[in-house]
Amino acid sequence: MIKIAVLPGDGIGPEIINEALKVLKSVSSKIKQEFDFKFYDVGAVAIEKYQNPLPENTLNGCKESDAILFGAIGHPKFDNNPKLKIRPEQGLLKLRKELGLFANLRPVKSYKEILSLSPIKQEIIDGVDMLIIRELTGGLYFGDKKTNNNISTDVCTYSVSEIERVTNVAIEYAKKRRNKITLIDKANVLETSRLWRKTVQDISVKHPEIELDYMFVDNAAMQIILNPKQFDVILTENLFGDIISDEASVIGGSIGILSSASLGKKMGLFEPIHGSFPEASGKNIANPLACIISVSMMLNYLKLEKGAEMIQKAVEKSLMHKVTTADLNNSFKYKTSDVGDFISKYINNNN
Repeated sequence: MIKIAVLPGDGIGPEIINEALKVLKSVSSKIKQEFDFKFYDVGAVAIEKYQNPLPENTLNGCKESDAILFGAIGHPKFDNNPKLKIRPEQGLLKLRKELGLFANLRPVKSYKEILSLSPIKQEIIDGVDMLIIRELTGGLYFGDKKTNNNISTDVCTYSVSEIERVTNVAIEYAKKRRNKITLIDKANVLETSRLWRKTVQDISVKHPEIELDYMFVDNAAMQIILNPKQFDVILTENLFGDIISDEASVIGGSIGILSSASLGKKMGLFEPIHGSFPEASGKNIANPLACIISVSMMLNYLKLEKGAEMIQKAVEKSLMHKVTTADLNNSFKYKTSDVGDFISKYINNNN
């Protein structure tokens, strides 16, 4: 029995989680693997109930699970009130910190059926399949910060051990893919980038099958648009990864299909990258594909690759038959539940 902590969260979170679990239950019966789902509050809904965006019960439940499936977080009533000291997003940040989730994985894949939705030319993005691995708990975001009169300072700090552990994750995934890693840095200027480059080089010697490439971040930002098919696994630090992954998201054509994973030594959290989209909450119009693809990533993490592949094939079929929500197909406008039903039924009937 595999224990899954389910955190639906806010806005459209509960709706997309419902469809993702519907699909996962279909896979479960096909691969003969039982899952134990335990539901917990996080974000705005948790603040309403407990005055805490990450209640102890939620944190403990996550620690006792094998993986976490996360919906969405955030509510507009917290966005425009600077006096509020408690915010929904603090729940996710604390969860990442408490669980030591140091590696963020964001796959970027182009689907033939929706190539036209991207602002980039179809011949450039057709066949793109890259994985961006971003260090998640170090660098400028977590360094010392201070402001003194008219001068502000943000300190970027990285240790060899921080770089080593995320590099090992990149190597593990590269071996499952096309054996190529591109390290994105600014080693011609930054001391931390030079440490990244030296550390990654030292590790790569032990893995001669991996082709290691280097690219300065300014050039990488251009190459991701001009020639994204050259990339397999991209490895980079926190700030660069934040920017590069958002830039690469335009390749897919819709934020509604973009999934992610945050991994630590003993835990993995899987979530769509879109927000809580409160305007769509309760209307059955939100795109569940990103959450469903996140389940596929979770199954790969749990070494249930057969189930992950079932989901990927079913997602591609839903796109092929245009069984998608309005953000991907304005002509038919299938509902959130329709998409989940189609994918679940396809898995039941074709495996």
